[in-house]
Amino acid sequence: MTKISIITLLFLLPLDGHKLIKTKVTNDITVSIAEELLPMSPDDIAQRHPSVRAPLGAYTDENRMIDFSIKTSATQWPDVDLDMSRQFFKSGIYNLYDRVTMIDEGIRDIHKKEYIFFEFESRINGDRRDMGNSDAIQKYTYILYLVEKSRTLVISFNCPQQMQGEWQETARSMMSSLRIK
Repeated sequence: MTKISIITLLFLLPLDGHKLIKTKVTNDITVSIAEELLPMSPDDIAQRHPSVRAPLGAYTDENRMIDFSIKTSATQWPDVDLDMSRQFFKSGIYNLYDRVTMIDEGIRDIHKKEYIFFEFESRINGDRRDMGNSDAIQKYTYILYLVEKSRTLVISFNCPQQMQGEWQETARSMMSSLRIK
């Protein structure tokens, strides 16, 4: 009997060791996030999300290396054309970075809602003339877009590329747990 209990316990634990905690972001949004992630302080939000629109929810780890956020985009689509929206968001991603390596992309159903998703590695080259900014910044990102007639939500996870192996499955699990009413 104990062998069955141990095997069952192993299936319930995440493979990468990050325990997920169900979190209510707003009255309409819940998601299971890694327990290491804590709500960002107002200073963190101002620095990481400089915008007139504050994120609906923003979380980071104690070292401020891993970020997860849910924001309302200024971009609205009156006819909810997911393929056109996907092309628009994809070109935006490629314009933000010096190099993008797309891991996966497409449209997926999560709890009866269709999301545009992109999973990629990015690089922003450093400026060799600027001593404090000479190193390239490499990140792993998983991003979802929920395009509805009245709003577009952007749900994103990112971490340094060297931590991708540790966080990739957790990011995927977090995104799959998303529930938006």
